Amino acid sequence: MAETQPKGAAPRPVFKGAVSPKSRLQRWADSDIWYSFKRSPVTIVATTVFVLLIAGAVLAPLLSPYTPFDPGSLNLMNGFTEPMAANAFTGDYFLLGTDDQGRDVLSTILFGLRISLFVGITAVLFAMTLGITLGLIAGYIGGWLDGLIMRIADIQLTFPSIMVAMLLYGIGKGLIPPALRDEMAIWVLIVSIGLSEWVQFARTVRGATLVEREKEYVQAAHLIGLSKWSIMLRHILPNVAGPILVIATISLALAIIAEATLSFLGVGAPKTQPSLGTLINVGRQFILSGEWWILLFPSLTLLALALSVNLLGDWLRDVLNPKLR
Repeated sequence: MAETQPKGAAPRPVFKGAVSPKSRLQRWADSDIWYSFKRSPVTIVATTVFVLLIAGAVLAPLLSPYTPFDPGSLNLMNGFTEPMAANAFTGDYFLLGTDDQGRDVLSTILFGLRISLFVGITAVLFAMTLGITLGLIAGYIGGWLDGLIMRIADIQLTFPSIMVAMLLYGIGKGLIPPALRDEMAIWVLIVSIGLSEWVQFARTVRGATLVEREKEYVQAAHLIGLSKWSIMLRHILPNVAGPILVIATISLALAIIAEATLSFLGVGAPKTQPSLGTLINVGRQFILSGEWWILLFPSLTLLALALSVNLLGDWLRDVLNPKLR
């Protein structure tokens, strides 16, 4: 006999099948970030350019047609070959021409791009680590530590960051023995740029921490006996990650430009490990004699790299800030 439902009772729900949870890829496809990215052609182009430059730098040993910094593979007879032309003496073909030493400009750009990106990314990671740590301490612990850290930051902000980086680079190289200066030049450059860029991270994290530490979840974590470092790193830091990501993206462009500026002035990457700035400095010496390609192509590469990163930073700032939507 069929079971009858009591009169007046609510109808029983009929389950047609459990709904499977969405995967991470599906959640990403439904997110506001992906929706904003798809509707921004400028961001798509900037991302494409940035990814291509990253791929060119990573795969430089495989993509470069020549080994530009191996003295044994250079031929001075190939010097000053124009772009998309064969050398009159050797018959070798170079897509972007050669410099005064017969080095293929395309190959030098790919290898120089590796140095510029390595210095820029590593310097930003160092500045981000230092700035986040000091910002969390200043905002959560407060007191005289807050005053000391913020006064140091205020003093540093009164000087241009490139001047601070140049001063720190000079001091760092002076402390290194002469025999190790060329080997340590890249790391001194990274530390110098990182120490000149930490202030923005520290000030942003401090301001966000001052707001977050008054919220109930932080007070609850304090009541159950979690340590200050555990609260700062496990609870406060994830809630201030959005602004940090935006600043990191913009700082990457600034770090790359700072490295190129220092190398252009002759106080950055050594000639044995040339970056884009070093290549631009080399090309500047021949611009008046008509060898325009030695300067033009590294400059365009640096421009494309810095512009694409800046455009990505602007897009992240807009999409992660609810007030700008």
